Amino acid sequence: MEFQFYYALFKRRLHWFLIVALLVAAAGIGLARLLPTVYEAQALLVVESEQIPDSLAASTVQTQATEQLQIIQQRILTRDTLVDLANRLQIYAPLPGQARRQMDADLLVEDLRERIKIVTTGGTVARGPVQATLVAVSFDAPTAAMAAAVTNDVVTLILRTDVEMRTGSARQTLEFFQQAVTRLDQELSRRNTAILEFKQANQNTMPDSLEFRRSQLTQGQQQLLSLQQQLAEVGDARARLVRVHQAVGNADPSAGATPRTAEAVQLQTMQDQMAAQLAVLSPENPKIKFLKTQIDALQKVVDAQITTGPGQQVSAYDTQLADADSIIARLNAQKTRIEADLKAIQTSIEATPANAITIDTMQRDYDNLRAQYDQAVTNRARAETGDTIESMSKGQRISVIEQAVAPTDPSRPNRTLIAVGGVVGGLLLGLALVAGIEFLQSGIRRPAEITGKLGITVFATLPYLRTDRQNHWRVLRQLVLVLVVLGGISAALWAVNTYYLPLDLLAERFVRQFSLLALSAGPLA
Repeated sequence: MEFQFYYALFKRRLHWFLIVALLVAAAGIGLARLLPTVYEAQALLVVESEQIPDSLAASTVQTQATEQLQIIQQRILTRDTLVDLANRLQIYAPLPGQARRQMDADLLVEDLRERIKIVTTGGTVARGPVQATLVAVSFDAPTAAMAAAVTNDVVTLILRTDVEMRTGSARQTLEFFQQAVTRLDQELSRRNTAILEFKQANQNTMPDSLEFRRSQLTQGQQQLLSLQQQLAEVGDARARLVRVHQAVGNADPSAGATPRTAEAVQLQTMQDQMAAQLAVLSPENPKIKFLKTQIDALQKVVDAQITTGPGQQVSAYDTQLADADSIIARLNAQKTRIEADLKAIQTSIEATPANAITIDTMQRDYDNLRAQYDQAVTNRARAETGDTIESMSKGQRISVIEQAVAPTDPSRPNRTLIAVGGVVGGLLLGLALVAGIEFLQSGIRRPAEITGKLGITVFATLPYLRTDRQNHWRVLRQLVLVLVVLGGISAALWAVNTYYLPLDLLAERFVRQFSLLALSAGPLA
């Protein structure tokens, strides 16, 4: 009984059910037929680790695999690269017989970025074992050949960009350290020249000769003391000569034997002194050597006086006095020279600490610079090794596991599923509309409802007969309902146009998407 009641209600609303079901089913079947065929070709790449252990030779490119792939992806999806890709492969070439249309570059780039898919999986994770880094590259196209060609071209771009990035990075590192070595070498030469010039300009005040100059100062002081002693002895000898001369000059020159010359007297005196000194001093003593030199000189003078004879003798006193003055003058000259040398040595010793600090500072800067130079040379050698590794593709690299091939079946759309879904959806929406209309009715539609609501027993029922006025009101209510629905749709469109995107731009984008798919159905050039 219940089934017959609901069936009767359904038959009364059958026209609404058929309208909705047919419209939705037609839309689904039409969409299934109109949607363009899409083929998807896929290639598989893998990131290989370094082929040479880091302990033996390390590459200077330390970019992680995931970071490298992200950079490569962004470079490939740039505007210029995508436009060049579309032009080279004629992705949007028109079909035979169709006129060539001018494509909007922004729309072209946006469409290619949606159709090119680069998905990275694996790699280093925070927890768990390290997995291989795999890269899946795919492209959607209306033809299988175009999908495979574009995918393989994108793979080629990835491989080429990876090689360019790694070799470029290694080459830049090598050039940097080459420039650093050149700069530090020039700076070392300049510092070395400055140190050499400073040492040459202050060669007598360098700390490395300080001990030698101190020994020279000690020897000079000893020589000065010896000279002072000699001056005192010569001065005493001269004073004795003067006293002897004065004593002899006061005596009678004709008395006794013929007197000896002053040189002979002085010679005898100095010989006596030398004999006395040899008793306590060594023959190598400077004082003994000095007396021996004076004795030899006086001996020559006495011998000359004996040879010339009495008639040719000069004043012995004057000669001896002149010799003594000459010796004193010579000793004073030596003393002056030694004092000047000692003063110069003392000055150089006093200037040595300041020069030592200066040369130490210069040497320290030189050593620091040399350490930087040695480190730069070491880094340059490593950079050369890294550049060789990258140029020979022995470092981390991306290789192809599987090239993209033309697919035999399209990846989408599933036309059968869309058509069946449209039919089923139309049926369900039609039933839902009929159920909604009936549930909105609040009147009594069968005897059981009279008994349930009024509590009386029904003996017979008559169908409800509407008057013409009621029929008019019913039509008016349906019109109002339609107007309410249309108003709701209008309000929704207004909200989309105001708060999301203008309707003309939204429609233009929808049309462009379908026009791009239609244009991309052309043959691969």
